[in-house]
Amino acid sequence: MSASATRLRRLASVAVAVTACGGAVLLTPPVSSNDRASGHPTVESLRQIINDPSAVVPSRTLQESALIGTKSGPLDILVVGGGATGCGVALDAATRGLRVGLVEREDFSSGTSSRSTKLIHGGVRYLEKAVFGLDYGNLKLVFHALEERKQVIENAPHLCHALPCMTPCFDWFEVVYYWMGLKMYDLVAGRRLLHFSRYYSAQESVELFPTLASKGKGKSLRGTVVYYDGQMNDSRLNVGLACTAALAGAAVLNHAEVVSFLKDEGTQRIIGARIRDNLSGQEFDAYAKVVVNAAGPFCDSVRKMANKDALPMICPSSGVHIVLPDYYSPDGMGLIVPKTKDGRVVFMLPWLGRTIAGTTDSSTSITPLPEPNENEIQFILDAICDYLNVKVRRTDVLSAWSGIRPLAVDPNAKNTESISRDHVVSEEYPGLVTITGGKWTTYRSMAEDAVNAAIKSGKLSPSNECITSNLRLIGGDGWEPSLFTALAQQYVRMKKSDGGKVVPGVMDTAAAKHLSHAYGTLAERVATIAQRLHTVLEMSTANLPLISLPGDLALLSLTPMQQAMRCHALSKYLLQSTIGTSQGRRKKCRRLKNFWKHSSLLRMHISMMGSISSAYIYFFIQQTKWD
Repeated sequence: MSASATRLRRLASVAVAVTACGGAVLLTPPVSSNDRASGHPTVESLRQIINDPSAVVPSRTLQESALIGTKSGPLDILVVGGGATGCGVALDAATRGLRVGLVEREDFSSGTSSRSTKLIHGGVRYLEKAVFGLDYGNLKLVFHALEERKQVIENAPHLCHALPCMTPCFDWFEVVYYWMGLKMYDLVAGRRLLHFSRYYSAQESVELFPTLASKGKGKSLRGTVVYYDGQMNDSRLNVGLACTAALAGAAVLNHAEVVSFLKDEGTQRIIGARIRDNLSGQEFDAYAKVVVNAAGPFCDSVRKMANKDALPMICPSSGVHIVLPDYYSPDGMGLIVPKTKDGRVVFMLPWLGRTIAGTTDSSTSITPLPEPNENEIQFILDAICDYLNVKVRRTDVLSAWSGIRPLAVDPNAKNTESISRDHVVSEEYPGLVTITGGKWTTYRSMAEDAVNAAIKSGKLSPSNECITSNLRLIGGDGWEPSLFTALAQQYVRMKKSDGGKVVPGVMDTAAAKHLSHAYGTLAERVATIAQRLHTVLEMSTANLPLISLPGDLALLSLTPMQQAMRCHALSKYLLQSTIGTSQGRRKKCRRLKNFWKHSSLLRMHISMMGSISSAYIYFFIQQTKWD
């Protein structure tokens, strides 16, 4: 068959799919928030608890005590794993009125959940596979992802927003092909659509994305097609889930590792776990009617604690991202490389004042600290270079990270890229429910399915049904995009007397925006702390780039807020919450080390938090590779 005939056939397929999906959407009645929430009066009371300005997440000591005291009254559910799925399970179960505990070996979002592309995908990539592969499974993924994306953005509006993503087209066929495909996506999305897709001419495209190449592969740019997806702050969203679950009554404990399972001597059913506190070294037993294994890439290791002969349930896949300077992408516009040499898709997105690019998708081994290899970094550089008018140099890579996707095993898949991103829930061993697969976008529905399975396994009696589809996370209820203006007005003009001198307040507009988006309605509490630590904040502003903002460093100095953020390992706090995308970046680490060396006041505040926290931040400063 000729190339032109193949193209016409593809266009015909897209046209048929547009018509069919459009009719399906038009015939589908809208689903409102009120419909989802009806019959669940506990939602409002939970909102009041979660969003009470005076509410404080229980201390780690209290959380641990709640787990230790479960022998006389076992938990309904014990969750293993503090990533997006695990914390989602804890929140879902707690809001159904169940007694819940959660343990995480490291820190919340210390693994795969903080190493994503920062996108809440609406499933656009699966739509093409569904159409041309006549794959109903991928079509279901699209509908499911669209609904879940909408709910994630509604439940955490301060941490999520719509982001336009541009697809370059270097011939007219590509323009028509992608335009029709994305219009089909608009129709499929229906009322769940963020914004309509549209076409931009070559000139308009270069104005919107200045580094976009006007020529590529010997062809001139014909224009771009832009669609909207969701962007999120993954690690903060994960921590927000943990905090919200704790406020809803769950006992969530980080730096606590499952050593072995407890089994009933007669039935051999799992009835709890032996847990080691990795901060104190103490071991204790936590009893539960059901254990939910949400350990991500390590779920097979947890399963083998119950049955050493258990066959692998996941196929680990490596996803690498690189961080580039901000000038490679404009603020508020992403770029999609629609097809790399091996047929993958690579994203290039603005993120916290930098540009991130990725991802890869290749088989890998499971390790607690995966590192990107040079071939994967070079793959990403080669992929984006073809679409830019500037050469991206290896020396421009500020940092890189690698995450391990716990893809559900598919014996028919040729490679990890072709494995479905759907999730699997199973109970192979009595009392142990395992959930794996899926993706960030669908964490909420994954958690719902896992809790349903746990209820069935343990014959539990929840007080109500799942309500997480209409439950704002901590800091999200009442948040508005204009919240930062109130912070700027209140704190920018404030002055403070310092040794007889009157000095201006340290809050500027950029800092106010950061605090508003990072902490939501809790931003004012953080700003109040920042105002009290004026000397430290001046030093931090002088020694650290804007991405390391005053409010974040202020959090390091006060135990209550640090406890509220549930991050006791300050080394990971610096990586996840303060440094953000700059993991491993040499310049920032040098500045941070210099800041630590000369800031006696900060060291004094941190030392007041106790030897454990001091040791963690000292370890981070001393052990980071500076060369």
